Amino acid sequence: MASAYAHCERLAREHYENFPVASRLLPAVMRPHIAAIYAFARTADDYADEPGRAPGERLRLLDAWGAQLAAVGPGRESCTGIHDSPSDPVFVALGRTIRDCRLPLTLFEDLLSAFRQDVTTTRYTTWAGVLDYCRRSANPVGRLVLRVAGYDDPRLDAQSDSVCTALQLANFWQDLGRDWATGRLYVPSDDWMPVGAREEDLAAGRLTPEWRGVMRVMVRRTRELFAAGRGVCDGVSGRLRWELRLTWLGGSRILDALERADFDVFHHRPTIGTRDIPGLIRDAVLWR
Repeated sequence: MASAYAHCERLAREHYENFPVASRLLPAVMRPHIAAIYAFARTADDYADEPGRAPGERLRLLDAWGAQLAAVGPGRESCTGIHDSPSDPVFVALGRTIRDCRLPLTLFEDLLSAFRQDVTTTRYTTWAGVLDYCRRSANPVGRLVLRVAGYDDPRLDAQSDSVCTALQLANFWQDLGRDWATGRLYVPSDDWMPVGAREEDLAAGRLTPEWRGVMRVMVRRTRELFAAGRGVCDGVSGRLRWELRLTWLGGSRILDALERADFDVFHHRPTIGTRDIPGLIRDAVLWR
């Protein structure tokens, strides 16, 4: 079991994210569980995005990942009264986390449904469609973190959903160029088509005035979601409060960087790096 959790923690350390994952800010008792949840989601996301694999193969991998999830879920004990031992260290750890923290399997299933959608859907027509994707691709993670920390509060869930959706959206705008290179566009056509923005300009790596205007709207909506969810950072106590503050601030700083670059992510992808840490810590301490 210790080896399985260590494997998940290595995965969490080795991947770049805009927010801390199972960091030292979290209580020690939470860190292995958060790492197990992250390892499950990160691996499934990689299956959905893996270059060189046909869509059918990516869906097969996700289905197999879902079958392993079902096998370690509540109520799947064998006739001996214990769970059959999974072979993948992610599920060795995740099975223990699900049982110990009494996590609902539906939240993990929502994540898998979003990753499958990434394989089959490359364009969005409406803002509501983008938000529905975020509801399944990002919001379950926030709720799982709250459950691991012992919180089961509808008000905190709603605030967490707003922040997690905002984080997912910030990642979309940050990765506009990368997603375009893989054939995906998360900006809804209801927003870019009426103002004369064209996919041909993205294909040429050009952020035209029309696209910059659309991206300003996307960032404004994302900031509104960050503002709506800000209360979750103060609705929890202890070290988790600092983790959530830094998560919120990191996402907001990505939006700041996008605006400074005038949204030209084709030439510079904004990221959170070591140089940003002192400012993030300062803002977390001065949080009001």
